[in-house]
Amino acid sequence: MTPADTGASTVVDAASAASAVSDTPDSRMTPGGPGYRRMSFALFLAGVATFALLYSTQALLPLISGDLGVTASDASWTVAAATGGLAVFVLPMSALSERFGRRTVMTASLAVAVTVGLLVPFAPSLPALVALRAVQGAALAGLPASATAYLAEEVRPRALVTAIGLFVAGNSVGGMSGRVITGWVAQEWGWRVAVGAIGLVAVACAVAFRLLLPAPRHFTPGSLRPRVLVRTVRDHLANPLLRRLYAIGALFMTVFGGVYTVIGYRLTEAPFSLPQGLIGSIFLVYLVGTVSASTAGRLVGRLGRRGALYLGAGTTAAGLLLSLAPSLPLVLLGLVLITAGFFAGHAVASSAVGKTAQHGRAQASALYQSAYYVGSSAGSTVGAVAFHSGGWAGTVGVGVLAVLGVVVITVSGSLAARRQVGDAPVKALSVSR
Repeated sequence: MTPADTGASTVVDAASAASAVSDTPDSRMTPGGPGYRRMSFALFLAGVATFALLYSTQALLPLISGDLGVTASDASWTVAAATGGLAVFVLPMSALSERFGRRTVMTASLAVAVTVGLLVPFAPSLPALVALRAVQGAALAGLPASATAYLAEEVRPRALVTAIGLFVAGNSVGGMSGRVITGWVAQEWGWRVAVGAIGLVAVACAVAFRLLLPAPRHFTPGSLRPRVLVRTVRDHLANPLLRRLYAIGALFMTVFGGVYTVIGYRLTEAPFSLPQGLIGSIFLVYLVGTVSASTAGRLVGRLGRRGALYLGAGTTAAGLLLSLAPSLPLVLLGLVLITAGFFAGHAVASSAVGKTAQHGRAQASALYQSAYYVGSSAGSTVGAVAFHSGGWAGTVGVGVLAVLGVVVITVSGSLAARRQVGDAPVKALSVSR
């Protein structure tokens, strides 16, 4: 998950999981109680390490292209491979955490990811670099799959949203700081040193995480039961509303992944010609998205879910068109609008998944995350190909098409809800609003 990208779905998934915990509330952690601060800080550091590693090459793509002699579309695979690996493995990792324990899976995931992170700077070629990044993304899938379940089992329900918030904050800080740090380090010492620096930061975070995270007291191992998992996934994919929500999340992330994968190339070219450090600092715009996602609930209260999705899509489209201007202030304003619209739309869609799924909410959320990161991989690749063939206007064109897809799907959902009769349509309409 980009940083705050999974915040809303995470809260919904954890809250629903909390209701299934059979332990008495008094036996679980609460703010100010034993172990709570250690647990919160440990998961904050896990979030920092996860998203710093996941997007560690995104701000460095122009330098990677120059060093390895490859095009923007080729270099974009270093991002797409990591997010694609996460998308493929998030569901299996969620199943493994049910059998072997949340802390065990998180520890193993971070151990593999940071080990690969220390090897990435020594990749001799683009294929080797892409392969390492794919393994890294697959390993990191164990974090979002396990962290929320751990919190739901170990923290009192009334303190759960606060605990989740700290984990999401770590995601945001890791995703943003990883890009900013690599930008400035790479400006002085090159992309390999920059990626290595992120690897060392992640090692420190992983060690501290393992030392600080309290041993689980309320985890009950379950069987993997592949048939049950397959049946649950099939049921979710047969639900038209869930399919629409998954598609909306993927399309929003297609825009976001494409824009932020390619923006570095645009800003290194005339008329901007910015140094790598300043390009990395562009990712501070993510702070706008953190605010936007946190206000999504109020937007839904005022406009309904469909209205909030239309607003997110419209804001994103306006930002895309504004970014075409040959003026740095207007490009930055365009990025602000793109970021705000994306995070708002993502928060609305992901929160609706938990409300729509009638069973297997953890799997429903995992499927959303899979679709979301598939969108990230697709956006990174297609956006870079479009840039290679048509410049920034090509990337914007891909983004506009994805936004139109969001609008078409939302409209079709509204029409489908109106065609229903009896009690079922009323329920579908209330969920999709």
